Amino acid sequence: MRPDRRRLLAGLLLTPACALANPPAPSAPSAPSAKAAAWPTRPVRVVVPFAPGGGTDIVARALATALGTQLGQPVAVENKPGGATIIGADSVAKADADAHVLLVSGSTTFTVNPALRQRLPYDPARDLLPVARLARAPLVLVVRADAPWKTLPELLAAARAKPGALAHASFGPGSAPQLAAALLALQAGAQFLDVPYKGSAPALTDLLGGQLQFLIDTAASAAPQVRAGTLRALDVLDTRPSAALPDVPTLATLRLPGASFDAWYGLAAPGRLPAAARELLERATQRALSDPAVQAALRQQAMEPAFAGSAALRPLIDEEIARYRMVAARARLVVE
Repeated sequence: MRPDRRRLLAGLLLTPACALANPPAPSAPSAPSAKAAAWPTRPVRVVVPFAPGGGTDIVARALATALGTQLGQPVAVENKPGGATIIGADSVAKADADAHVLLVSGSTTFTVNPALRQRLPYDPARDLLPVARLARAPLVLVVRADAPWKTLPELLAAARAKPGALAHASFGPGSAPQLAAALLALQAGAQFLDVPYKGSAPALTDLLGGQLQFLIDTAASAAPQVRAGTLRALDVLDTRPSAALPDVPTLATLRLPGASFDAWYGLAAPGRLPAAARELLERATQRALSDPAVQAALRQQAMEPAFAGSAALRPLIDEEIARYRMVAARARLVVE
């Protein structure tokens, strides 16, 4: 008998019969853990890092019921305001993988704070996992209805003639109105006087009282006063028109696209959330946001549904952070 046939026969004699009758099955691709695949297993909390009633709160509550239907678990909104959204964001960033807690916030949390603040109690890139963009809320520059400026170029000309004479409201260091005004000033070669306020309501009171010359706020906040005739909208600070104020010019018409500030709202999860749960959550969010009732609720508040998944959102966040860091350095914005 040939040596190679003797070796083969010996191997067969030494192999257990059960192994020959039941050869090993081919290895299957690894499946997600049961824990991740079953997520969520209990009610979900959505943290909003602002007080009730604001734009972020409106977005979260419009989404919550539809998202709960998609996930098969109740979704409740919890407000944790303070610290320029840091308090609420930190509570989500430090949650464990099975905490069943999410974050709905604006670009202040996702791009402005990481760009302007050197010290945060969490790592934005590691500890917060962007899941989806939900909606956009364009910013608009408004003046009193009886103000001498009918257009944004007229206001900018007045600001260039008297640097620092035109006061506007911001909502604290690193807020969207402050950064938007800095972008506009840099692009237009103007200089404004920044006056910090705690919110839209007191700023609007002082604008109407003549203590401020203009205000930058979301179209959702400004549109009712514009329609009532107490405010005049000079420009939407974006290259795209606002659905709430379709007749107001945009920065594209003024050839100032570099001054654009895209105010948006997004959904994030703790960075430890398993990948399978994140993918499930993203699909559920897209379906919830396509609900006509959710879209109608957002549009009623002058917001525009604008879903973008995590693959598209991450590059957007990185680009905005780099851009805002450059603006802060040029405008010498210091946020402690």
